[in-house]
Amino acid sequence: MSSTVAVLAVLAACLCGVPLPVESSHLNYRPIIGVLAQENIVGDIHAQGSSYIAASYVKYLESAGARVAPIRTNRTDEEYEKIFNSINGLLLPGGDVDLQTSQYSRLSKIFYDLAIKANDAFDYFPIWGTCQGLQQMTVLTSSRNLLTLTDTRAVALPLIFTPASQNSRLFKAFPKDLLQSLSEENITANFHSWSLSLQNYSRNAKLKRFYKVLTTNTDGKREFISTMEANRYPFYAVQWHPEKSPFEWVDKSGMVHSAASVRASFYTAHFFVSEAMKNHHKFSSAHEEEKALIYNYSPVFRGLNASPADLHLLSRPGWGCHGNHSPQNGALQLGSLVEKKSQRQNYH
Repeated sequence: MSSTVAVLAVLAACLCGVPLPVESSHLNYRPIIGVLAQENIVGDIHAQGSSYIAASYVKYLESAGARVAPIRTNRTDEEYEKIFNSINGLLLPGGDVDLQTSQYSRLSKIFYDLAIKANDAFDYFPIWGTCQGLQQMTVLTSSRNLLTLTDTRAVALPLIFTPASQNSRLFKAFPKDLLQSLSEENITANFHSWSLSLQNYSRNAKLKRFYKVLTTNTDGKREFISTMEANRYPFYAVQWHPEKSPFEWVDKSGMVHSAASVRASFYTAHFFVSEAMKNHHKFSSAHEEEKALIYNYSPVFRGLNASPADLHLLSRPGWGCHGNHSPQNGALQLGSLVEKKSQRQNYH
């Protein structure tokens, strides 16, 4: 009887499009997550490469047991498809680019479409979007930019949990005391000027059908979505920055380093890396895997007072691998990248 019930449960899940659980014996304990790069900041004298990744995202994923493969801009679609079939998940980071015309948006669409196709073929592939990443995911799903301005450029907020959050995959393993802290304390870092309002979400059939809203926030005038997950796909997104609390130390409004904020960072990272462990893509050889990892490149530390975050500059091949700068402040000695701080203030 129990086996019959189990089979029926699996069939029901398949018909409903719900992501299926994976036996622990079938997990991939060596996950590699691709992190999308984006164009360098115009006018930045330190931008010696063509694109960048914030170092905090690398540390964030590594803290939960994943490795990172930077996904660089200006490659061919064929190269990106090869990378997709080699990595186990994708993180779309925050930043400040055009969500419809930038290289970041182009890469996001390529990997989003590949992930949809893969999951439809029962090839489990998760995506996580942070801040700008959430915004980009809404544009990809709706084919429209429905964002609205909010007064949330440097503020820490508590989450307003929706009834849907109680049965969510993302928050399922969070301890009750941490959920209470998230709902009562100002511990989620917000550094964005644009948000998806709950009103715009509710008016768009594509978004309502695709995503379930788990938490919202308000700037006092507009209620906006701060956490969501897809109904049929292992896609997750937050408007806030869980990676900042443990890994970014600029002294400014909105930055929080409390024990609860750091725990929230760990639980979100652990959840997404656990999702990536359900994927079994791999590189064609150990050599190809080694070449793709962020460990190949030297970071450069630029100072404690810049804002908003440490950045890895993705250099041209061969550039920056033997820099003269000594990494400090826990700088990662990896990547085709150079770690630095951005002076940009309008950070999504």
